[in-house]
Amino acid sequence: MAFGARLAAAMDQHGPLCVGIDPHPGLLAAWGMEDTARSLVDFGDAVLEASAGECAAVKPNAAFFERHGSAGVAALEHVLGRARELGILTVLDAKRGDIGSTMQGYAESYLRPGAPLEADSLTVSPYLGFGSLKPALDLAQEHGKGIFVLALTSNPEGPEVQHAIAPDGRAVAAVVAEEAAALNNGASPMGDVGLVVGATVGDAVQRLGIDLDRVNGPLLSPGVGAQGAGPAELSLVFGNARGRVLVNQSRGVLQAGPTVEKLREAVIEASSAAKSILR
Repeated sequence: MAFGARLAAAMDQHGPLCVGIDPHPGLLAAWGMEDTARSLVDFGDAVLEASAGECAAVKPNAAFFERHGSAGVAALEHVLGRARELGILTVLDAKRGDIGSTMQGYAESYLRPGAPLEADSLTVSPYLGFGSLKPALDLAQEHGKGIFVLALTSNPEGPEVQHAIAPDGRAVAAVVAEEAAALNNGASPMGDVGLVVGATVGDAVQRLGIDLDRVNGPLLSPGVGAQGAGPAELSLVFGNARGRVLVNQSRGVLQAGPTVEKLREAVIEASSAAKSILR
């Protein structure tokens, strides 16, 4: 089954929550854990056990694993494999972006079935040109995987590139959205090419002439709830596309650890809040 259909089914069953797996040093310390690769395994296992059956997906952040070298990458491999065993969809947050054979290499690392770091979907950067993503897009389509393309991020530096005007007069973010829409055209219940759109970008979607509903793909959105975005902000940013928003929660859930019981309570609460805020 294609990724978009699998994600839509998971969102229908469990709600729109995506739980981040971000074992940064401060959080490990708050959990009473040493900053080691072994701790990353224990951290990931706890989040996965708490999240199973309570959210649509989880999002491991590759950077917090890679900083521990080969042992950290092995910990990420374990977390991705354990998520598969539990039947939880994964969004690997690696933001890869390159050209030609290098992009092909990234794609094979994360999207090829049987790869050690196989994930259900991958975040990518389009800022070497959307066409540079073709190796990842092709491999994802071949194997029923998903791609989340950075479009309108919530960091203050984002507009320098994303709001810039391309030679054809469109904003760069609008070009990204239209390319994704073309790839998702006709897909049901939604396509496999999603966008990363921050919930706190205000009226940027309207100002830049972006039609998120026409994208017809999942919209991975940080910034909901504790980070400031409520129903009014979500309505402004996503409009009629709110039903395809995948709400990312990391800090708000993970601070409840280290016990699985407390984490599960936080996941359930975040899931309920995400459902309510997107109505």
